[in-house]
Amino acid sequence: MNWEELARQLTQVNQAKIVLLVIDGLGGLPIGGQTELERARHPHLDELARIGSCGLTDPVFPGVTPGSGPAHLALFGYDPLKYQLGRGILEALGVGLDVGPKDLVARGNFATLKEGLIVDRRAGRISTEINQSICHKIQEKIKIINNVEITLVPGKEHRFVVRFRGEGLNDALSDADPQKEGNPPAPAKALKAEAEKTAAIVNTFIDQVTLLLKDEPKANTILLRGFSQQPAIPSMTELYQIKPLALANYPMYKGLAKLLGMEVENIGPSGEDLATSLRENYEAYDFFYLHFKKTDSAGEDGNFDLKVAAIEEIDAIIPRILALKPEVFCVTSDHSTPALLKAHSWHPNPLVMVASSLPGDNLPAFTERNCAHGSLGRLPATAVMPLLLASAGKLKKFGA
Repeated sequence: MNWEELARQLTQVNQAKIVLLVIDGLGGLPIGGQTELERARHPHLDELARIGSCGLTDPVFPGVTPGSGPAHLALFGYDPLKYQLGRGILEALGVGLDVGPKDLVARGNFATLKEGLIVDRRAGRISTEINQSICHKIQEKIKIINNVEITLVPGKEHRFVVRFRGEGLNDALSDADPQKEGNPPAPAKALKAEAEKTAAIVNTFIDQVTLLLKDEPKANTILLRGFSQQPAIPSMTELYQIKPLALANYPMYKGLAKLLGMEVENIGPSGEDLATSLRENYEAYDFFYLHFKKTDSAGEDGNFDLKVAAIEEIDAIIPRILALKPEVFCVTSDHSTPALLKAHSWHPNPLVMVASSLPGDNLPAFTERNCAHGSLGRLPATAVMPLLLASAGKLKKFGA
């Protein structure tokens, strides 16, 4: 028996409310002796570390650096090794793109190509307005390749989603992304023989777009990754008998929430947006997933000070969440994004849970090093959801 089977047997309905605040990329590494979390002033998170139970989580496996998709799946209690979701399907659902059973979708970045090398994988984080204009330009000129219909949907800043619709498409493709600046473009490669046709179509599309955009100052090529088709996965309501709501700003996280059967509320990017929307929707649901992106973006940009500021911004809304008196309040992250590395990392995530059924650890501050001494210890991220449900009285006893 696995957790999914156990959850179907043990979960029960009650009126208790659970709030899960995911501060994306929260964990860091020391620069000048302190991590971003240690440098930031966050008195409200520190108070949670005093009254709540703390620990550290590993998203996939110790030493394994996770993408956002598997890291979030683990937090919601799904085995990320069983459900290997392509980033494309999450982005596509997040922007409201219809995805049929035979469609192939991918997440895209506009990028800067110079003298045969990718010098900026995010095209200087062009504005969303410029992104929309360029997507329109591409859509007008490139609509069909080898009887496969192509649709682009702009996202935020440099991001977009592309859908390939036709017969015989296969998602067994490597990313068409060199992953690091200073490398030449990387074409998509078929990982199975049946994906050869799809790889050829994808690479033809990339070549045509690069030619079309050759005069753009920054966004003069594209990178595609996370090729995927529609997966089969049980909903959170089916597994846990909860009514969940996601409050998120970025398409990928909204897409994952939709895939797991959550209702999704479109909100702005600030901590205040999260707090306001939570209050407005609080009576209608019993599980709330709040996603805060700014910490991760700053970490990926290597901007230590901006990540510190983002932590302080999200800390300021903690009293507004506590004022709603949820039976369980949890703050953690999906993965670490140290500014030192400018990327996701394998380091564990700080975690704090506050509930009447959990002891207070009386830790002096909410930091990575303090959480290592918390009563929850170091645990797999897949254990977070069972602990949330148990703390809310939503799990029955197992066995006689």
